Amino acid sequence: MPDNALQIAETEGGAAAAGGATKAMAYSFGEPESVLDGSALFDLFEITHNGRWFEPPVPLHTLAKTFNMAPHHRSAIALKVNLLVGAMKPSAMLSKADFERFALDFLHMGNAYLEDVPSRAGGSARAKFAPARHMRAPKEGNAYWFVGAGIGQEHQFAPGRICHLQQPDVAQEVYGLPEWLPALQSGLLNESATLFRRRYYKNGAHAGFILHVSDALASQDDADAIEKAMKSAKGVGNFKNLFLYMPSGKKDGVQVIPIADVAAKDEFSGVKNISRDDMLAAHRVPPQLIGIIPQNNGGFGKVGEALDAFFQIEIVPLMQRLLAVNAFFDREILAFANYSCSDGSEITPEGKRITNDD
Repeated sequence: MPDNALQIAETEGGAAAAGGATKAMAYSFGEPESVLDGSALFDLFEITHNGRWFEPPVPLHTLAKTFNMAPHHRSAIALKVNLLVGAMKPSAMLSKADFERFALDFLHMGNAYLEDVPSRAGGSARAKFAPARHMRAPKEGNAYWFVGAGIGQEHQFAPGRICHLQQPDVAQEVYGLPEWLPALQSGLLNESATLFRRRYYKNGAHAGFILHVSDALASQDDADAIEKAMKSAKGVGNFKNLFLYMPSGKKDGVQVIPIADVAAKDEFSGVKNISRDDMLAAHRVPPQLIGIIPQNNGGFGKVGEALDAFFQIEIVPLMQRLLAVNAFFDREILAFANYSCSDGSEITPEGKRITNDD
């Protein structure tokens, strides 16, 4: 029995003699825990190594799976990637395809890598995308590792050939963590609510109510007919209506007694909406930009104005952080074009707003 269990009654003779239970116990499940308690936070202060590379603070294969946990999460990241790719100027060193995957890893995984592919002359031929899911930082030096799916599939790059860009975290130095991570539980809750509702509709045998008939039926055949009708209201074509005819019945002779929490059905929308808002807040994405339908008559305002503001306060800082790869390659392999606003002005990659008068 756990330490916080409370035994409120226990009898060994009298209760058993009377046909009752031998023990009556109530349990307390403890107090709510803060994120500052427990060992989870301390796991982030120091990461382990296996002698060759540092292990990431979170399982990267699991983090990669959460990309599809909720449409709002993936759509918010896809919006940022689309805006970045649309403004990116392709170069001989970095293609749009490699940059798109690089930006996607940076936004979802919190870490992004580019490999400096050497040329025959000894310089740099091009910047090639390296998947963050398989990349590991070395324990010593700057020769990064590529860790495959199985044992013996490791590959170590040449020293200084990997450009590592990370989203900073207060408890990390070697790896970064994605900014949206606090909304992980909300995203998984959103997925669980959807899966539960799908299983509910897919399963035809719903124990939703009890049909209680207290009046005497005319014959056993009538009772068998009602039972057959109840059993046939499951599977494909479920949720059928039933007709029960009792000419000599009295008031309350037939009652439908719900045994499921009908009010809980309405919680589906609440869970979906609240978890959606958490994810949008973590991504700082205006709802109208990813197709959220407004629930009020006023709506969300003009989409163009929302996009202009979002680009300046969110995309421009992302551009400036991604441009750090130029310093690693010691040349301009990445550049962005100006963004055209809805009012005819332009926003530069430095965040400066240029009007027509300029």
